[in-house]
Amino acid sequence: MKAYNFRQTVKRYLQQESELVVKKGTILSGMRPTGALHLGNYFGALENWVKLQDDYECFFFVADWHALTTGYEDTSEIKNNINELVIDWISAGLDPEKCTIFIQSKVKEHAELHLLFSMTTPLSWLLRCPTYKDQLNQLKDKNITTYGFLGYPNLQAADILIYKAGFVPVGEDQLPHLELTREIARRFNYFYGQVFPEPQAILTKAKVLPGTDGRKMSKSYGNTIALSDSPDILRKKVSTMVTDPARIKKDDPGHPEVCTVFSFHKVFNEGELPEIEASCRGGKIGCVQCKRNLADKMVQYFEPIHERRQKILEKPEIIKEVLHEGNKRAEITAKKTMEEVRSAMKIDYM
Repeated sequence: MKAYNFRQTVKRYLQQESELVVKKGTILSGMRPTGALHLGNYFGALENWVKLQDDYECFFFVADWHALTTGYEDTSEIKNNINELVIDWISAGLDPEKCTIFIQSKVKEHAELHLLFSMTTPLSWLLRCPTYKDQLNQLKDKNITTYGFLGYPNLQAADILIYKAGFVPVGEDQLPHLELTREIARRFNYFYGQVFPEPQAILTKAKVLPGTDGRKMSKSYGNTIALSDSPDILRKKVSTMVTDPARIKKDDPGHPEVCTVFSFHKVFNEGELPEIEASCRGGKIGCVQCKRNLADKMVQYFEPIHERRQKILEKPEIIKEVLHEGNKRAEITAKKTMEEVRSAMKIDYM
């Protein structure tokens, strides 16, 4: 891990804003600090973030306030989860000199803009949000009939618009949420003049991986492979993966289309996929050997990430410095936007 000159980075950010025009635009995205990231998180978002940071002015934030919308009753793990999340991000390749990494709650302007959006957003817009009713049904064991949960789209819109982000990387299932942000921006601009852009989606083409048991990869199922798993743990988890249940003996013909291991080969061993499929269908390779081959490929793939992680763990103060400077950089932009907002609303009294 190279030694980042954080003060120099912030100084450059302040004094050379002209550098930003060479970028394709501004991107905002974030994750809730709910525990160790797994491979679904990595291929679903983080891998794409690493690519985007070279071409866009990127703001990536730890959404700790959003975590409270469903987890407000127990906040004991949030602090540790924030640290682990940022370690995962930097290990995966996010560069604090290329992007701004910060904590949502450390930039208070998010809360102010959220409040102002709450004054202008019709209640019916929030009630029709697809996630609202879905999660009320899915999380019946939690009391989430709060304004914080209902009004989180206003906070989400504030997160995006306070940086005037023109682009947000999302999956297709998240498009309705982004459209609501666009409507909130459109309504504000109608009342007070053109302040906010209407952010566009950058559709993420995610590689889909099942959990080790063949179901959706989820912490609640206990079937995840974490980005922080050591090579030994990774190999152990691969060895437990569910394979073709109809294949009893090594030389029995296999059915790779129902095999979890084959799904992982599609991502980590694409070049040898035809040979792997033929060997499986022909009963020329056993499941144990197939798993070993996969584990070797996965360990090789994640070696640079594991190496970066070890270097960070040797100097844990790096994370504190990254967040400290990232918070400052985010605050600079957020304060500037809020000055425009107050002026447009004619509430800049003093």
